[in-house]
Amino acid sequence: MKNTTLTLVLLTLGIAINLHGQFTQVEFFKSLDKTTFNLYSNHNINDAKSLNLATLGFFENYRSNENRDFNEVGIQPTLFWNFSKSFSIGPSIYYNSIAGFSQRISAKYVSKNERLLIVLIPTIGHSQQEENIYAETFAQFQFNVPIKKSISFWVNGQFLNVWDAFKTHSRSFQQLRTGISLKRHQFGVGLNLDRYGPQAFSTNAIGFYYRSIF
Repeated sequence: MKNTTLTLVLLTLGIAINLHGQFTQVEFFKSLDKTTFNLYSNHNINDAKSLNLATLGFFENYRSNENRDFNEVGIQPTLFWNFSKSFSIGPSIYYNSIAGFSQRISAKYVSKNERLLIVLIPTIGHSQQEENIYAETFAQFQFNVPIKKSISFWVNGQFLNVWDAFKTHSRSFQQLRTGISLKRHQFGVGLNLDRYGPQAFSTNAIGFYYRSIF
């Protein structure tokens, strides 16, 4: 099943990369115990730029036997309607190798300038496997300080919280990155703080990351 899921993810990511539009971002993170690969693409699908397809894909793999149950592969395309420069809303289908399929509706707020990007995405979803409704909040920030013409210093953060039935902790993470950007390539040090299940079992990882935006 996981091999089939990984093939589906890679195929979807390949399609996303070849779409014309705003941007595609890929990131590779490696620590002693954890390896992750993430892709996020955001592409306009009409001339008015009122509709865009945002595609998220990821692969997470733990080396240690005690954490291998948390290995995940996931894919999530979302169709957003942009009713202003900052606010969007839209449906998505999310597949996770552990949790199965979910139908979701999300709102998105974006604030950005030359140095700072802030993204907030609250979501309500329905899990087919668990047959329950859940709430999710996602937040992201990116801050950069130019050093030279094509070199800048970056700090990035991503934060996720998921509650089953709006009250029971299901999944959360905090991902922090700091490094140097050379044109469209970034590399540096990363920290992943992951929490799983109602008891919030935690795993932490410090490692190195590489990110490319094109």
